[in-house]
Amino acid sequence: MQEKLFALDIGTRSVVGITLEKVENTYHVTDILSIEHTERAMLDGQIHDVLSVSKIIAEIKEKMEVDHGPLKSVCVAAAGRALKTEQASVSVNIQGKPMINKQDILHLELSAVQQAQTLVAEKYNNERSFDYYCVGYSVLYYRLDGVEIGSLIDQSGEEASVEIIATFLPKVVVESLIAALKRADLEMQALTLEPIAAINVLIPPSMRRLNVALVDIGAGTSDIAITDSGTVIAYGMVPIAGDEITEAISDSLLLDFPLAENTKRQLNTEDTITVTDILGFEEEISKEAIVEKIYPALTKLAEAISSEILQLNNNHSPKAIMLVGGGSLTPELPRLLSENLDLPVNRVAVRGIDAIQNLTIDAKVPKGPELVTPIGIALAAQKNPIQYISVTVNNIVVRLFDMKRLTIGDCLLATGMKVNKLYGKPGMAIMVNVNGQRITVPGNHGGAPTISLNDQPASLDDEISANDNISVVQGNDGTQPTVHIKDLLDDIPRKSVIINQTKYVIEAVIKKNGNIVTNDEEVHDRDEIICKLPDTVEALLKALGLTELLSQLQTFTVYLNDKAYSLNKFSGKIIKNGIDARLSSPFEDGDTIQIERATAPTLLDVANSLNLVLTHSIPVTFNGNRITLKKTVTEIYRGDYLLQEKDLLKYGENLKIVHNKIEPFIFQDLFRHVDIDLPKVANSRFILVKNNKEIGFHEEIEPGDDLKIMWPAYSNKTQQEQ
Repeated sequence: MQEKLFALDIGTRSVVGITLEKVENTYHVTDILSIEHTERAMLDGQIHDVLSVSKIIAEIKEKMEVDHGPLKSVCVAAAGRALKTEQASVSVNIQGKPMINKQDILHLELSAVQQAQTLVAEKYNNERSFDYYCVGYSVLYYRLDGVEIGSLIDQSGEEASVEIIATFLPKVVVESLIAALKRADLEMQALTLEPIAAINVLIPPSMRRLNVALVDIGAGTSDIAITDSGTVIAYGMVPIAGDEITEAISDSLLLDFPLAENTKRQLNTEDTITVTDILGFEEEISKEAIVEKIYPALTKLAEAISSEILQLNNNHSPKAIMLVGGGSLTPELPRLLSENLDLPVNRVAVRGIDAIQNLTIDAKVPKGPELVTPIGIALAAQKNPIQYISVTVNNIVVRLFDMKRLTIGDCLLATGMKVNKLYGKPGMAIMVNVNGQRITVPGNHGGAPTISLNDQPASLDDEISANDNISVVQGNDGTQPTVHIKDLLDDIPRKSVIINQTKYVIEAVIKKNGNIVTNDEEVHDRDEIICKLPDTVEALLKALGLTELLSQLQTFTVYLNDKAYSLNKFSGKIIKNGIDARLSSPFEDGDTIQIERATAPTLLDVANSLNLVLTHSIPVTFNGNRITLKKTVTEIYRGDYLLQEKDLLKYGENLKIVHNKIEPFIFQDLFRHVDIDLPKVANSRFILVKNNKEIGFHEEIEPGDDLKIMWPAYSNKTQQEQ
């Protein structure tokens, strides 16, 4: 029994209709018809003028119905050039999180896909990112803490990131196709993508484990699809194709566009071509000469295709390249591509319909690589039709374009649900200052979302079917971390020292916000933690409670009339490991420290240190004996008590100082320093003698004077002795 197939390849320049007959497992191409657009009705693979395109479709339908009977349904394809490709990357903080599993990675990948989806929407001025179907994506890189890594599974660190390249099909492309067919009184029998159509007839599933690039070179664009690991991993497009070469021939040979197009086609069959330029001059030119003239355009086309292939294939050359479409016949193109991608020449080949298995072609149908895509549309749409399916996500009906294995993740993308919001928010971090260093402790990670498929637990990569019911509940938010001081410190430092032959072990003191605590104390946001050993001898003595020793080492200070006087010479002395040290000196583990206590100074010691003159004195001779006369110049009182030179002073006491006027010594001052022996027999008269001259009580005396007291009633001998 014969089955008729009708397919349309709606391109930028023309619409191609093709009819096939299926007999068991064999397909026979019975007819083909191509009509060019009369106006710019197509742009980037999308129908911009539905009425104009529908008229051409209707014209093809009517003409083909003359020979093949009524045509009610048709197989069509969304143009590869309508596909939008975008790269995106997403990073997530994994510090403190258990090792990464497959679901975490899938969640990260889908977040990146959704980011790319948003970028595509922004690029094309669309506010709704879910107006684009994701038809495939591939991972370019995984990174852990900024370093590229082969796999994130079971890894742990601080930050995980993924960079992907994803391909999207605008929903409006499909909708405009359906609208144009409906106006031509045709029903969409099946839908496919043009790159998939070509791949399905040239690269069977058994070959898709190989990394192969298929390039469909049309008039305005070159569409690219990449296979690997048994599936199509990426799609792409460059806006350079056959017309670029035609225009180069037109410019170099001065030909109008139709003649240039014809000349381009003859390059594949003729060694010498005769052309007539726009001025009417006829010229016979060799194929080699034309190729040389258009070589820059050939190079530009090859470089554009090569660059896109590398970008789609993670910057690696594929194993082989298949070229289809009318532009694949461009001379030198296979060789240039092989050079750019560092492939052997025999790994880049033009594939025509003769490569399609179980296919025969009617004699009246022209054969060439340009027929691969139209035939592929018919066969792929018939064998693997792409349809809309409907599922429900959180009670919202979602329609999906069934062109690949669909998963719950695809459904979430289609709803516009933010995948990166499904995990609970991480708990608030706390910031703690430890010994002057700010430490941020991240909050606990949020919980994973709860996903169910038809009331059964499910995951993001579970496959879905039509009419499935999906429920997604956001994961619980994380909590603020519970942290103790010991979690922030590696260990509590300690040192051992010997002070005055006694061993002491000093441990660091922990303070939280100024209060002494233990290392089990819980910390909160903005707490200030200080955990430090004493760093000086003074701090060490304070920490050990050796206040008595510390007081001995303080600079000796007294107050005279409320004014402080500090005297280092009367302070205690520090000897560390046999060497003089200070209170501000550091100490190390194992040091030996000796504190030598100071003796209390006398008033005279302090006075001498302060250059205070306590007394004024002169030497004189009295009755043949040398004596010193003293007069108090400075008086120092402790309260009401007049201090004497030998009195000991106390640290920090406040004394009163009185300065007397310095006056000359007189004879009368002698009586305060000597005892006078009165004679047993004498009259009442006595004589004061200075340097053998009689003087009075108030006579001034000088250092070195010879002084005497005499009683005249004695004998001369006695007087002389006195």
